[in-house]
This record gives sequence, C-alpha cells and structure tokens, in this order.
Amino acid sequence: MSLPSPKILIPIVLIGAGVAAVRYWPESPLDVTVSQASVGLVEASVANTRSGTVKACQRSRLSLPLGGQVSVLYVAQGDKVEAGAPLMELWNEDIRATLATAEAQLDTARLSHEATCTQAQSDKREERRIHDLHKRQMASSEQLDRAETAATISELSCKQQETLITQASASLDLQKARFAQTQLRAPFAGIIAEVNAEIGEYATPSPPGVATPPAIDLINPDCFYVQAPIDEVDAAQVALDMPVRVTLDAFGDRTFDGHVSRISPYIQDEEKQARTVDVDVRLNELPDGTHLLIGYSADIEVITATSDNTLRLPTELLIDTDHVMLAKDGHAVKQQVELGLTNWTWSEVISGVSEDDLIINEPGQSDLTDGRTVRVLDTIVHD
Repeated sequence: MSLPSPKILIPIVLIGAGVAAVRYWPESPLDVTVSQASVGLVEASVANTRSGTVKACQRSRLSLPLGGQVSVLYVAQGDKVEAGAPLMELWNEDIRATLATAEAQLDTARLSHEATCTQAQSDKREERRIHDLHKRQMASSEQLDRAETAATISELSCKQQETLITQASASLDLQKARFAQTQLRAPFAGIIAEVNAEIGEYATPSPPGVATPPAIDLINPDCFYVQAPIDEVDAAQVALDMPVRVTLDAFGDRTFDGHVSRISPYIQDEEKQARTVDVDVRLNELPDGTHLLIGYSADIEVITATSDNTLRLPTELLIDTDHVMLAKDGHAVKQQVELGLTNWTWSEVISGVSEDDLIINEPGQSDLTDGRTVRVLDTIVHD
C-alpha cells in the first residue's frame, strides 16, 4: 500500500491545524463599558399621541345678533380692552329715536301719576271732611256720597297711572335691549386678536348651522391651557390634578409645569386615527418674560406615579424588558431583574441587581452573549 504523496498530505495537515487553532484558541475578550444602578427618582408617565395645542382659558368669537351697517369700530387688532368696553356699533339712529320716545313716555307717565295721586289725596281729605260734617248733620247724604265716589275714582286713577308707569318702563327696557343689540361689548378683559369688519360694511349674523367668521375675536392673555390627545389605553391612568410637564416646540428643551384640569368624558373616534381622549392641562405660573401665543404646538407628560430614593437603572440597559447583562469575573452574565415603575429613561429595581453590580452598556450588540469573555474599559455615570 503506497502512502499519499506529500503534495496531498501537507495541505490536509495544514487545514486540520487551522481548524484546531480556531476551535481551541482562546477567545479574545469583548471590550465593553458598564454602568451601575443608582438611587434616585423614578416616575411613571403618560404622553400624548399627537401634538397638543396651547389655548386661552377665555376666548370669544363675537358677533352681533342683528344685521346692519357698521357705524363705529372702537377697536383694532392688538388693542387691550376692559370688560364691558364697546367694540363695534351698527347704525342705530332709528332705535335711538324710539328709545328717546320711550324715555319721554316714561317721564310723562310719572308726571301723570304724580298729578293723579295728588288729586286722589285731596279727594280723600275732602271725603273725610264731608264725613265729619255729615256726622254733625251739616252735610247731606248726597254730598257724602259724591265725596266718597270722587275719592274712590281718584284712588283708582292713581293705581291706573302706576300701571301705566310699569308699561312705559317695560317699553323703555325693550328699546334699550334693541339698542344694546346694535352694540358689541367685551364680555371680559382681553386683547383683540382679530377684527373682521369695516366701517360702512353690512354685518350679517350667521344663519343657523352655518359658521361665518366672527366680527371680533377676543382672547384673555393671562390664562393658558394645553389640550392634547391621550391614547385610550393610557386614559384610565390619568386623573384630575395630576402634575404634568409641558414642552413647547417654540421653547426648545424648556419645560413648563402644569396640572390636569379636565379629562374629556368621551372618546374621540375619528376615521383613520387612533382612539384618543382629550386632556386639558392648566399651566402653572409662567416664568417672568415668558410670552405664550395661542396655537403653539405642545407635548404633555402626565406624571401618574413617583418613587423617590429608590434603586434604579437606565431603561436602555434592559434586554427583553426584564433582563440585564452583567460583567462578572471577566464574563458576560445574563441576569433577570424585577422592576417597579418604569419610563423611557429610568426603571425602578425591586430585585436582581445591586449598586455594586456592573451592568454592560449596549446589551443588544450581536457578539455579546451569555458567558462571553469581556473586558471592562470604562464606567459610564448616568445623571
């Protein structure tokens, strides 16, 4: 039997040696950085699903109930007004004349009442005088009867004039109400956001069911709130007066404190959108120099629960939501942890790791497996 030629034998030996070297050569350690659990605050929170909007606590889109020609505009866009201040007035000379007539009629009724009641008092005195004379047989029964009748008629005339005063007063109130319908006044103090009228134009009230631009848009710049949608799944966790952090695109990373002031009593079910619940957040006192504009986009984070001075670890270090990878004795060890409150940044640790354990960062890298040899390069501190 002949031996294989050296040309065949040498490559076989080299391949076998290479396979053995790969299989039995010591594995080079994987360089990693680690973090450690620390004691601090952990919050559970719920965030909005779509951008919210800054709104004014008081905003009125005002229009007159009557149609007519605009006669006077008392304000312009940007003006500050007090409650009750006139904003706009329609042509109302005819109503002014009717109002003056009603005032004169009321004055006439009052004068007639005074005159009639004065006469009634005189007739009453005359009746008593004739009655005394009749007792002394110095006046006839006929004279007494006439005196009593005159006193009764005068008294009734006085009461009639009182009724006429009431009637004239009601007529005057009616004309005042008609006149008030031609004037638009501020229901509260605020700033004129928009004016959709010009002097000489004809203002027409909105027909039922048809929305038209308001004549004047009035807002209160001293009170703001944010309205934002919360997913229906998270809505049950939200309650009134819960603290809220608000961020506005216009202010970058700055946050504003607020609290839940209203939770919508029904679900918004709009086509092609997730079902949501509108949550109103009243902003607390704003820092000096902070000027908000109605319509700013905003995001909210409702703090539903907190745990202070508790052991916590960065949420990004979790594997499969309840495991971490530890560096122990030069090897990676997969460790199960029991968690409490959790959010995107921090997770509360109930058990499984301690402050002394080294938790490997970036646990999702493909070559980091349970039992892999590792070499710790640095410890990262998380604020």
